[in-house]
Amino acid sequence: MPVLEWAGPGSPDQAHLSRIPIAFISTGANCANKIIKGEVVHKGPLVNLNANKFILKAVIQDYDSSYPLCQTPSINVVLLDALAKDFNQAVNQGDVVAASGFTVGKSPTVQKDKLHPFNLLLSGDACIYVFRQTPSASRPSAVIKESSRLSKQVFKRPKTPKYTYVKLGDLKPKCVVNVYGVVVFFKQPFKSRGTDFCSTLKITDQSNQNISCTIFCEKLEDHPKIFQNGDIVRMHRVKTQFYNGSIMLVNTHGFSVVTFDGTVGADVEPRTSSRFPNLEQEDRRTVEQLRSWAASEGLLPAVPSIPLSDAQPKAYFNLTCQLLAKAPVDSTCTLLRVWDGTRCPWSLLNVIVEPDVMEGPSMFSKEREKLIANILVYDNHAEFARQLKPGDFLRIYNLRAIPGSKKVPGLAGSQSAEEDHLAFHLHGGTAYGRGMRVLPESSPDVQQLKRVIEGFLEREDEEIDEVNDSELLEIACTPPESPSVEAAKCSAERRCSHDVQPETLADLKQRDRGRVHHVRVQLSSYEPHRLHQALKLYCSKCTLMQEIPDDEVVASLFSEASKGSESFSPPAWTASGSVEVPGDSLASPNRTLHVHLSSQLVYERKSRELMFLMGSTLEETCRLAAGYRHIVPVRSRGGGLELLDLTAPFLFRGRKRYYGCKRCSQPTLKEPNVEGDAVMDKKVVAEALGVQLMQSVLLMKLELRDATDTLEAFLWRDAELFFSLSPEDVAASQEAQNSIRFALESLCPPGGSVGQRPWLDLCLVAYEAEDDGGQRRTCYQVCHSTITRATLARSDPDPA
Repeated sequence: MPVLEWAGPGSPDQAHLSRIPIAFISTGANCANKIIKGEVVHKGPLVNLNANKFILKAVIQDYDSSYPLCQTPSINVVLLDALAKDFNQAVNQGDVVAASGFTVGKSPTVQKDKLHPFNLLLSGDACIYVFRQTPSASRPSAVIKESSRLSKQVFKRPKTPKYTYVKLGDLKPKCVVNVYGVVVFFKQPFKSRGTDFCSTLKITDQSNQNISCTIFCEKLEDHPKIFQNGDIVRMHRVKTQFYNGSIMLVNTHGFSVVTFDGTVGADVEPRTSSRFPNLEQEDRRTVEQLRSWAASEGLLPAVPSIPLSDAQPKAYFNLTCQLLAKAPVDSTCTLLRVWDGTRCPWSLLNVIVEPDVMEGPSMFSKEREKLIANILVYDNHAEFARQLKPGDFLRIYNLRAIPGSKKVPGLAGSQSAEEDHLAFHLHGGTAYGRGMRVLPESSPDVQQLKRVIEGFLEREDEEIDEVNDSELLEIACTPPESPSVEAAKCSAERRCSHDVQPETLADLKQRDRGRVHHVRVQLSSYEPHRLHQALKLYCSKCTLMQEIPDDEVVASLFSEASKGSESFSPPAWTASGSVEVPGDSLASPNRTLHVHLSSQLVYERKSRELMFLMGSTLEETCRLAAGYRHIVPVRSRGGGLELLDLTAPFLFRGRKRYYGCKRCSQPTLKEPNVEGDAVMDKKVVAEALGVQLMQSVLLMKLELRDATDTLEAFLWRDAELFFSLSPEDVAASQEAQNSIRFALESLCPPGGSVGQRPWLDLCLVAYEAEDDGGQRRTCYQVCHSTITRATLARSDPDPA
């Protein structure tokens, strides 16, 4: 649908639509009848993917929000095809818009942009209104008519039928019925032998009949969203069958299910994937009656889960926690690092994995590490764990606490057995309801968990603020000489051999360009504050510098390349085969992808050195990159193979991605020439493919000051020396990004006074460059300087 103007007050809400704050958006929230409203704070370029295929990314910030719980008021919005074109033409940065008909997905860029963990996808029937502050009379009549017509079309609620419900004690065989029931046992959905997922549960009601239910659905979202015994389910169109002397229920055509929290007094909020769940006043009364009855019968567990502080050896228990990081241990086991804000009284097993395979931070503060538990999940649960993201809130069912580490897979040879330590295992299978589920942030249990975690974080902040002098002495190894000594975790020093005397910034500005200068300054401010915006791609041949493409754009290029594969003949030097990878989600079957390997490398038993991969998604490519040293995505065209558009990475090495310059590259497919003891690396692969390799660089603008003046200087060519980290590592590692963020905040504390900032001894070079207006001006760049850490920087008088 087109982008429409709206000149009236408020939002274009209709009877069944309600506004949802951006902070409450999640995949677990029911957004079917919701509308968001916000200001466009960023509008990206319109990207042409193919004929009539477009994508545009924008950031919307909650507008005029008065919600106290709003922690992340800005969210990424991805628009596709015609809607992206209309949005590009009709909406400007700063406009206020409202949107409905959106779908919610997890944001792949949350670690980079630190915005909302989810994003909104709008296409097809989605609708966007842009607010104009003009009188209604001045609006074109055609716009008013179109708005009215589309409002009726988009916001029309389907007519809901009346349903009758059968008590569980009155069920008869071979009937299709609608029922309510209280859950007394359940298993999370698991993969059946066919294409469906299977759920099993038992329900009861005031008739005191326990009825077994078996549900087969292809999509996970169509299964009941049960969090604990005592939850209430409403099932429409289930068929009764007589089995082993008792009645049971199975789903049939048109089946739907809605789940409610079984806690007395909780909101009657349905958990469902349906866009228009039928919920009348009679349904609310039924839920409340079942809640009261279940509470009187003791059907609700006293506690749905126990905290880590109450875990006991050899016990099975349910755990509600937050996922901090995860890593594959082997093909059948995944490590989850979780916490719930409490500390287990037992010594916990330390599972060692390579930092490069860890998704999420690999290190935490000393105090927080004491609260983190390592959980090993196996088999079908390891497959589910691949879909989890750090930050998710989980409930893990039938978790086992095992003393000792003898059965830990992948235990490093250098890691001694810790037989007196406690390990947490989630074994394969679904016996006893064993499994995992992601809990929505609206869940009362998650809200309680967040309060416990926030309490710890507040105490942690207070402890950091109250660092005493003895701790500073231990770090610095030198006693403070006077109250004017300020603690600083970072400073900077020159690493050059220039025979130049330090000078003030005021004197420096009077010097000729092309000279090297030594200065003693403080960092007044820096840009950008979001580190991912400082990462650029640079071509050393044509000096082109460009942004690193968003994952949404790259994923779209992979998707386009996998469509409509043509017949082709692979190069003579390749050996063709296939590789099986899991689908994009648990509901998707495993996929078989075509691969092409170097015959020479196969002969030399180095088949994992290089692989040309066809038809994969971006996510699948990243997953396979953990097992192959070099992966080159290709597509079929013109009877042969070719590289993807160079907007996408042409090479994957583990977590690192490499891009080629469109101006200087002449893409082709040739076998890399690696002779003798030569090692294949990114340069060898790029040369064989005719690609001019682009470098990852960090580009920042620093505002420096001393007592005489201020000066803007760029940090670019020597950024790796300055931070002691390569831009490649920064792009691929959250730990490296955290290290730089910590360093910058130490050099320029947020909200800190000038006196708290350390003095930096820097080397600057002055040069002439042309600005955007064509004018020549003098610029400055930081060079031959590096950050020094864990020192005490004295707030000496300014050298001026």
